[in-house]
Amino acid sequence: MERLRKHIEQISPLSNEEFDNIKILFTKKRVLKNQYLLHEGDDAKYEFFVLSGLYKVFFIDENGKEFILQFAKENWWMSDYQAFFKEKKATVFIECIEAGEVLVSTLETREKLSAELHKMEYFYRIKLTNGYVALQQRIKQLLSSTPQERYEAFVKLYPDLLHRLPKKLIAEYLGLSRETLSRMYSK
Repeated sequence: MERLRKHIEQISPLSNEEFDNIKILFTKKRVLKNQYLLHEGDDAKYEFFVLSGLYKVFFIDENGKEFILQFAKENWWMSDYQAFFKEKKATVFIECIEAGEVLVSTLETREKLSAELHKMEYFYRIKLTNGYVALQQRIKQLLSSTPQERYEAFVKLYPDLLHRLPKKLIAEYLGLSRETLSRMYSK
């Protein structure tokens, strides 16, 4: 739970009493490699904070092709946010790539914390804003960058993921073939 506290306090300092009231609303879950936290079609009831491990958020199109929307590592949040906030069925999968632990919370938890503690409302707003900005940058990059530029941006933003992810997954995330990525690695 200390990881969660440090994460929140990067934005909103908390008293011990405030954090005690926050931490009881989260449940810790161990996740095994290749285990799914969410399947398309499930009720998207949960949001996950990554304590350890590595995860991918992805969807599969009607032709069976996989598209990776996000990787999530330590101190990152993940869910099918469209389904989570609208209380709908999931349209994505969340799979564990590297075994670890997550903290699980619900929309009800988020709403309760935001209503009762202004600091958490502020925290969630900043995290949501930052996530939106990152998503917009990712879309812009996918639409307007060359494969080499996408690869270089990935290396700059996530140097640690290069050693934690199989090249096949990095290629999928960047919208490249495995062969194109291999040529870039060799340069």
